[in-house]
Amino acid sequence: MNTANRADAEHDTIIADTVDWLEKAVIGLNLCPFAKAVHVKKQIRYVVSAASTPEQLLQELMDELQTLSDSDPQAVDTTLLIHPYVLNDFLDYNEFLDVADAALEDMDLAGELQVASFHPQYQFADTAVDDIGNYTNRSPYPTLHLLREDSIERAVEAFPDAADIFEKNIETLEALGHEGWNKLGLPAAK
Repeated sequence: MNTANRADAEHDTIIADTVDWLEKAVIGLNLCPFAKAVHVKKQIRYVVSAASTPEQLLQELMDELQTLSDSDPQAVDTTLLIHPYVLNDFLDYNEFLDVADAALEDMDLAGELQVASFHPQYQFADTAVDDIGNYTNRSPYPTLHLLREDSIERAVEAFPDAADIFEKNIETLEALGHEGWNKLGLPAAK
């Protein structure tokens, strides 16, 4: 198998792991009540970044932000930019989120798009590393979720208790526990 085919096969596995997580955790546990519709309509763009430096990732992020902004929302409503080769340390990843927000501002896309964050080691402030609540944002690979503000607003209108989602997610995960999470059969964090 040549290098390009090996990379394509690896990227296919990365996307398959991400879709599995989306279906079993995000949609299956209803952690995001808005995710099912865009998944069913195939409006999620999955991009595996080959970036190995934050600078390369920033360029790809900017390209994907522009692509999402330019795309018809009926075709591409949201993008998952999966970056398995860079920012594997959560603290480095977390610092990069400020860079991502600055890119939105620099591109005049703040207010149109936003970036949400998922990481295999995700940890909310003031929580223990193994706190089950952190799993609301734990994905198989570091991932930047690019969202349209309009889509979020429509989803919030359709889901009147949107402000309660975070608390409901914590309750869901606490009831599930680590053992229940492990039974979902999700790929181990990479």
